[in-house]
Amino acid sequence: MRLLDILLGRTRAVGPDLDRLFALPSAAVSLEAATGFRPTGHGAVCFATVEGAAFEQTHREVRALLDADVGRVPVELSRDSYGYSWLVSRRSPDELSLLVNDVHAVNTELEAGGFGPQLLCSLAGFRDDGGRRVALVYLYKRGTFYPFAPLPGDRQRRDNALELRIRAVLAGELPVEGDLGRWFPVWGAPGLWE
Repeated sequence: MRLLDILLGRTRAVGPDLDRLFALPSAAVSLEAATGFRPTGHGAVCFATVEGAAFEQTHREVRALLDADVGRVPVELSRDSYGYSWLVSRRSPDELSLLVNDVHAVNTELEAGGFGPQLLCSLAGFRDDGGRRVALVYLYKRGTFYPFAPLPGDRQRRDNALELRIRAVLAGELPVEGDLGRWFPVWGAPGLWE
Protein backbone atom coordinates (compact mmCIF):
# COMPACT_ATOMS: atom_id res chain seq x y z
CA MET A 1 0.00 0.00 0.00
CA ARG A 2 1.31 3.45 -0.85
CA LEU A 3 1.62 6.31 1.66
CA LEU A 4 -1.06 8.39 -0.08
CA ASP A 5 -3.48 5.45 0.10
CA ILE A 6 -2.85 5.15 3.83
CA LEU A 7 -3.37 8.86 4.44
CA LEU A 8 -6.59 8.94 2.42
CA GLY A 9 -7.92 5.71 3.93
CA ARG A 10 -8.05 3.87 0.64
CA THR A 11 -7.45 0.18 0.26
CA ARG A 12 -6.42 -1.70 -2.80
CA ALA A 13 -8.60 -4.49 -4.11
CA VAL A 14 -7.32 -7.98 -3.47
CA GLY A 15 -6.35 -9.64 -6.72
CA PRO A 16 -7.03 -13.17 -7.84
CA ASP A 17 -5.44 -15.97 -5.87
CA LEU A 18 -6.55 -19.17 -7.53
CA ASP A 19 -5.12 -21.27 -4.70
CA ARG A 20 -8.03 -20.03 -2.57
CA LEU A 21 -10.20 -22.44 -4.53
CA PHE A 22 -8.47 -25.31 -2.72
CA ALA A 23 -10.17 -24.20 0.52
CA LEU A 24 -13.57 -25.26 -0.88
CA PRO A 25 -13.44 -28.94 0.21
CA SER A 26 -12.82 -28.08 3.88
CA ALA A 27 -15.40 -25.27 3.71
CA ALA A 28 -17.88 -27.80 2.30
CA VAL A 29 -17.49 -29.90 5.44
CA SER A 30 -18.38 -26.90 7.61
CA LEU A 31 -21.25 -25.98 5.29
CA GLU A 32 -22.74 -29.47 5.51
CA ALA A 33 -22.35 -29.64 9.29
CA ALA A 34 -24.03 -26.26 9.83
CA THR A 35 -26.68 -26.23 7.09
CA GLY A 36 -27.02 -29.70 5.55
CA PHE A 37 -25.86 -28.57 2.08
CA ARG A 38 -23.74 -31.16 0.26
CA PRO A 39 -21.79 -30.86 -3.01
CA THR A 40 -23.65 -31.74 -6.19
CA GLY A 41 -20.45 -32.51 -8.10
CA HIS A 42 -21.19 -29.72 -10.59
CA GLY A 43 -18.95 -26.73 -11.09
CA ALA A 44 -18.30 -24.14 -13.76
CA VAL A 45 -16.00 -21.35 -14.84
CA CYS A 46 -17.55 -18.26 -16.43
CA PHE A 47 -15.64 -15.97 -18.76
CA ALA A 48 -16.33 -13.30 -21.33
CA THR A 49 -16.55 -14.88 -24.74
CA VAL A 50 -13.45 -14.33 -26.81
CA GLU A 51 -13.05 -14.90 -30.53
CA GLY A 52 -9.82 -15.77 -32.29
CA ALA A 53 -7.32 -18.52 -32.92
CA ALA A 54 -5.32 -17.97 -29.71
CA PHE A 55 -8.39 -18.45 -27.55
CA GLU A 56 -9.56 -21.46 -29.53
CA GLN A 57 -6.15 -23.09 -29.04
CA THR A 58 -6.24 -22.40 -25.28
CA HIS A 59 -9.80 -23.71 -25.10
CA ARG A 60 -8.82 -26.94 -26.90
CA GLU A 61 -5.87 -27.41 -24.52
CA VAL A 62 -8.10 -26.92 -21.46
CA ARG A 63 -10.68 -29.41 -22.71
CA ALA A 64 -8.00 -31.94 -23.66
CA LEU A 65 -6.43 -31.62 -20.22
CA LEU A 66 -9.70 -32.18 -18.38
CA ASP A 67 -11.12 -34.79 -20.73
CA ALA A 68 -7.92 -36.86 -20.43
CA ASP A 69 -9.27 -38.16 -17.11
CA VAL A 70 -10.62 -41.56 -18.19
CA GLY A 71 -14.13 -42.43 -17.07
CA ARG A 72 -15.37 -38.93 -16.41
CA VAL A 73 -18.13 -36.98 -18.08
CA PRO A 74 -16.61 -34.74 -20.77
CA VAL A 75 -16.30 -31.05 -19.99
CA GLU A 76 -19.03 -29.00 -21.64
CA LEU A 77 -18.78 -25.50 -23.10
CA SER A 78 -21.97 -23.46 -23.34
CA ARG A 79 -23.12 -19.86 -23.53
CA ASP A 80 -25.73 -18.22 -21.39
CA SER A 81 -28.42 -15.74 -22.43
CA TYR A 82 -26.08 -12.83 -21.57
CA GLY A 83 -23.42 -14.04 -24.03
CA TYR A 84 -20.93 -15.32 -21.44
CA SER A 85 -19.20 -18.66 -21.89
CA TRP A 86 -19.26 -21.39 -19.25
CA LEU A 87 -16.97 -24.38 -19.05
CA VAL A 88 -18.89 -26.93 -16.98
CA SER A 89 -17.34 -29.86 -15.14
CA ARG A 90 -19.30 -32.71 -13.61
CA ARG A 91 -17.97 -35.11 -11.03
CA SER A 92 -19.46 -37.44 -8.47
CA PRO A 93 -20.75 -35.48 -5.44
CA ASP A 94 -18.06 -37.06 -3.26
CA GLU A 95 -15.29 -35.81 -5.60
CA LEU A 96 -15.32 -32.12 -4.68
CA SER A 97 -11.51 -32.06 -4.51
CA LEU A 98 -11.31 -33.28 -8.11
CA LEU A 99 -13.94 -30.74 -9.17
CA VAL A 100 -11.90 -27.98 -7.54
CA ASN A 101 -8.83 -29.24 -9.41
CA ASP A 102 -10.81 -28.99 -12.66
CA VAL A 103 -11.97 -25.44 -11.94
CA HIS A 104 -8.46 -24.41 -10.86
CA ALA A 105 -6.96 -25.92 -14.03
CA VAL A 106 -9.40 -24.05 -16.28
CA ASN A 107 -8.69 -20.74 -14.55
CA THR A 108 -4.94 -21.33 -14.59
CA GLU A 109 -4.83 -22.28 -18.28
CA LEU A 110 -6.95 -19.31 -19.34
CA GLU A 111 -4.83 -17.00 -17.20
CA ALA A 112 -1.59 -18.45 -18.61
CA GLY A 113 -2.96 -18.01 -22.13
CA GLY A 114 -3.38 -14.28 -21.47
CA PHE A 115 -7.13 -14.45 -20.94
CA GLY A 116 -7.17 -13.58 -17.22
CA PRO A 117 -9.05 -10.31 -17.84
CA GLN A 118 -11.91 -12.33 -19.39
CA LEU A 119 -12.34 -14.58 -16.33
CA LEU A 120 -15.40 -13.61 -14.31
CA CYS A 121 -16.19 -16.26 -11.71
CA SER A 122 -16.09 -19.92 -10.80
CA LEU A 123 -18.84 -21.88 -9.04
CA ALA A 124 -19.43 -25.07 -7.13
CA GLY A 125 -22.98 -26.32 -6.60
CA PHE A 126 -24.56 -27.59 -3.36
CA ARG A 127 -27.99 -28.99 -2.48
CA ASP A 128 -29.76 -29.97 0.75
CA ASP A 129 -32.27 -32.76 1.41
CA GLY A 130 -35.14 -30.31 0.88
CA GLY A 131 -33.99 -29.57 -2.68
CA ARG A 132 -32.72 -26.07 -1.93
CA ARG A 133 -29.73 -25.06 -4.02
CA VAL A 134 -26.67 -22.94 -3.31
CA ALA A 135 -23.62 -22.04 -5.36
CA LEU A 136 -20.40 -20.89 -3.79
CA VAL A 137 -19.15 -18.30 -6.25
CA TYR A 138 -15.50 -17.27 -6.52
CA LEU A 139 -15.03 -13.80 -7.99
CA TYR A 140 -11.84 -14.04 -10.00
CA LYS A 141 -10.96 -10.33 -10.01
CA ARG A 142 -11.65 -9.91 -6.28
CA GLY A 143 -10.24 -13.16 -4.93
CA THR A 144 -13.34 -13.64 -2.76
CA PHE A 145 -16.33 -15.98 -2.43
CA TYR A 146 -20.02 -15.44 -1.85
CA PRO A 147 -23.07 -17.72 -1.66
CA PHE A 148 -25.84 -17.55 -4.24
CA ALA A 149 -29.11 -19.20 -3.19
CA PRO A 150 -31.98 -19.00 -5.68
CA LEU A 151 -35.48 -19.65 -4.41
CA PRO A 152 -37.33 -22.60 -5.99
CA GLY A 153 -39.51 -21.86 -8.99
CA ASP A 154 -39.25 -19.99 -12.23
CA ARG A 155 -39.05 -16.53 -10.73
CA GLN A 156 -35.63 -15.03 -10.33
CA ARG A 157 -35.65 -14.49 -6.60
CA ARG A 158 -32.96 -15.21 -4.02
CA ASP A 159 -33.03 -16.55 -0.48
CA ASN A 160 -31.13 -13.65 1.08
CA ALA A 161 -31.50 -14.98 4.63
CA LEU A 162 -29.89 -18.27 3.62
CA GLU A 163 -27.08 -16.46 1.82
CA LEU A 164 -26.31 -14.42 4.94
CA ARG A 165 -26.44 -17.54 7.12
CA ILE A 166 -23.97 -19.30 4.82
CA ARG A 167 -21.74 -16.22 4.86
CA ALA A 168 -21.60 -16.46 8.66
CA VAL A 169 -20.80 -20.19 8.51
CA LEU A 170 -18.00 -19.75 5.97
CA ALA A 171 -16.47 -16.53 7.33
CA GLY A 172 -13.59 -18.38 8.96
CA GLU A 173 -13.17 -20.86 6.11
CA LEU A 174 -13.10 -18.71 2.96
CA PRO A 175 -12.38 -15.08 2.11
CA VAL A 176 -16.01 -13.95 1.85
CA GLU A 177 -16.81 -10.90 -0.29
CA GLY A 178 -17.68 -8.08 2.11
CA ASP A 179 -19.47 -5.88 -0.42
CA LEU A 180 -22.97 -7.37 -0.78
CA GLY A 181 -23.42 -5.31 -3.94
CA ARG A 182 -20.91 -7.65 -5.59
CA TRP A 183 -22.95 -10.76 -4.78
CA PHE A 184 -24.15 -10.99 -8.37
CA PRO A 185 -26.88 -13.48 -9.26
CA VAL A 186 -25.85 -16.26 -11.62
CA TRP A 187 -29.31 -17.13 -12.94
CA GLY A 188 -29.31 -20.09 -15.26
CA ALA A 189 -25.64 -20.97 -14.83
CA PRO A 190 -25.30 -23.86 -17.30
CA GLY A 191 -24.94 -27.32 -15.81
CA LEU A 192 -24.91 -26.15 -12.23
CA TRP A 193 -28.26 -27.39 -10.97
CA GLU A 194 -28.96 -30.61 -12.84
